[in-house]
Amino acid sequence: MKKPLLTCALLAALQAAGAAHAAEPWVADLGNGNYQNPVLNADYSDPDAIRVGDTYYMTSSSFNSAPGLPLLQSKDMVNWELVGHALPKQVPAEHFAAPRHGAGVWAPCLRYHDGKFWIFYPDPDFGIYVMSAKNFTGPWSEPHLLMAGRGIIDPTPLWDDDGKAWLLHGWAKSRSGINNLLTLHAMAPDGQRLLDQQGKTVIDGNKLPGYRTLEGPKFYKQDGWYYVFAPAGGVEEGWQSVFRSRSIEGPYEDRIVMDQGTTPVNGPHQGAWVRAQDGADWFMHFQDRKAYGRAVHLEPMTWVDGWPLIGKPGTKPGVGNPVASYRKPVAGQAIKVPPTSDEFNGKALGLQWQWNANPQDGWHSLDARPGSLRLPVLAAPQADAWVRAAPNILGQKLPATSFTVDTRVELQKAADGDRAGLILNGMSYAWLGLRQQGPDLQLVYTTCTPFAPRCKEQSTVLLPKAPAALSLRMTMAEGAQARFEYSVDGKGYTSAGAPFAATKGHWVGAQVGLFSVGSAPAGGYLDVDYFRLSR
Repeated sequence: MKKPLLTCALLAALQAAGAAHAAEPWVADLGNGNYQNPVLNADYSDPDAIRVGDTYYMTSSSFNSAPGLPLLQSKDMVNWELVGHALPKQVPAEHFAAPRHGAGVWAPCLRYHDGKFWIFYPDPDFGIYVMSAKNFTGPWSEPHLLMAGRGIIDPTPLWDDDGKAWLLHGWAKSRSGINNLLTLHAMAPDGQRLLDQQGKTVIDGNKLPGYRTLEGPKFYKQDGWYYVFAPAGGVEEGWQSVFRSRSIEGPYEDRIVMDQGTTPVNGPHQGAWVRAQDGADWFMHFQDRKAYGRAVHLEPMTWVDGWPLIGKPGTKPGVGNPVASYRKPVAGQAIKVPPTSDEFNGKALGLQWQWNANPQDGWHSLDARPGSLRLPVLAAPQADAWVRAAPNILGQKLPATSFTVDTRVELQKAADGDRAGLILNGMSYAWLGLRQQGPDLQLVYTTCTPFAPRCKEQSTVLLPKAPAALSLRMTMAEGAQARFEYSVDGKGYTSAGAPFAATKGHWVGAQVGLFSVGSAPAGGYLDVDYFRLSR
């Protein structure tokens, strides 16, 4: 029997769908039944994923950014949509009213149990929180502090067949003074309290040859075996191990199941084992790319003698290596990518946006000038005007290794010292924008280097008397080299200076976004017509 030919209307729809994504900075779906890694070429660090029915769900760490705990869903583990955030503001709210770079939400664990979605997430300074929701997109319950303490990280629960519940976690040496250990606690089945506070160390990396920084565990059970998937060796150079035991309290056998091998994917580890509808197994993990953050890869996973092998077989027996491309887990799904551009025509900001600290009322408006985003000038938190310390930086993840940002901004009613514009924010940063200097509005290009412990700003005045409205552009090239340009008429562009070498943030990649700060709030504001990211 012959297959029916595509109708003209269907063919046109498919072509339109392809054209709609042609300008996206990164598309993992190759359109031929295969995908390319990374499936998320952005800083979705420490990913955890599950399948419920025919839908896949994912969350990741978000550190100091708010809203936190991004919620992504997919029908094939390749084409992901960002559908919301589980954590509108970080807790304690007062503590996170100011930027807490490197703190906040560390590696979370996503589960589905008893008809609910659960997220267990650690804050290395406060302890382990738990949230739940009937629907993945929310509303989510308020974070409940399940286990208080410093340096308690990377929680993973397990509800066992006998009705008992358990919690396994790692340790951050920076807060607790110990690491390389995985500790098990008995937990109430409702996830609201621990039944033993001290717990028991069931896997000690210090007793395993060559192991260091054992962390990020994920707990599973299959065929009477308890499996702990856990990375070791550090995020830039580490590997993925699996531990197994017939008893939840051990002893556990260990095996390295994935490393870099001869591939360019450094430190492939920390993620999630997911079983597809057809029974095939997959593993999602991150790769640390410094200024670009931690990109998410998808690997096939096979079993040999009760042990998983992740990726393609490597030169070491039983150890897999990452794949560059592979067949999609589920065929026939539409191409989808997380949002990047924003025309500011809606009633809410695009889901890609996150603030540098817990947002407050009045930080932005989409109604003051319909079709534009208004960012009121807020007082800079430090006398020396270190922009990175401003809580009201509105940023988003870098969406690929090369891309272009275009925006049109207008600064009005500025007071002396007010400055606003386009920023590439990391431990060092660069921004191009407008600054009120006495009676003059100037176009300024500012870089803040060196990398650490704290950068120092240096500014170049590009236009001593600038118009209130300008087009700004940032082009990111391979190797995290960013070039800033500006245009008065939106047609011809002029370089702002030499390329700027982007740097990572504290446990995160750099972010690109907008800001509006001053010496004191006096009624000034930045209007942004659009923010467009393209290849």
